[in-house]
Amino acid sequence: MWSDSELESRIQTAVEWLREQAAKAGVKGLVVGISGGVDSAVVSGLCKRAFPENSVGVIMPSHSNPVDREDALLIAETHGLKVVEVDLGEVHQGILERVRKGLNEQGLTFEERLSQGNLKARLRMSTLYTVANALNYLVVGTDNAPESYTGYFTKYGDGGVDLLPISTLTKTEVRAWAAKLGLPDKIVNRVPTAGLWPGQTDESEMGITYDLIDRYLLGEEIPAESVGKIEKLHRQSEHKRQLPPVLELPKPAQL
Repeated sequence: MWSDSELESRIQTAVEWLREQAAKAGVKGLVVGISGGVDSAVVSGLCKRAFPENSVGVIMPSHSNPVDREDALLIAETHGLKVVEVDLGEVHQGILERVRKGLNEQGLTFEERLSQGNLKARLRMSTLYTVANALNYLVVGTDNAPESYTGYFTKYGDGGVDLLPISTLTKTEVRAWAAKLGLPDKIVNRVPTAGLWPGQTDESEMGITYDLIDRYLLGEEIPAESVGKIEKLHRQSEHKRQLPPVLELPKPAQL
């Protein structure tokens, strides 16, 4: 495990990297979505350190558990981060109803749980970019290493960001950074959930624990069954980590 000084050094490296990336892009600051979980708690802390006056956290409830909002506000308060709250519930429901109606009219099946969960993530992405465009900021993502490797993120949803400062960190290290950044224990050890539907948790949806994925990514030995599950998730999600394929057509013959 990292020593206290090593943790601080790594955190400061991330802060300086965020500043460098913002300077390269010619923007004034950073925006991050705050879910109430430990990943967004760490990233929001990095953003605040990088741009004390030009960083914003966005809370985006959508028929969400009220605890998520309470924890998100606690995170923002802990960091002293400016907060914008945008309730997406009405927009989310309106789109779902129109899609459901259109599909039903054509006799097509509507897979509600996955569709509404991914729509929620994509509406949040659109909201973050609207805030970023208005302020000339970059959108900072919150995916960690297990999520990046297994593809546990929504394509063009929470995967649609400008910068990924913690995507090489195991979940264990994310929690260590959170503690170092002074976040309350209830945030550091909060059960990971994307808040996509009631009772949803990351580990139950992935079918494997963060601890096992962490250990695998660190090169430790884990059960063969778990290795197979992790690698299957990685293969199936490869398209999420790539730009869309481009059809290359022959150039027209010279006239």
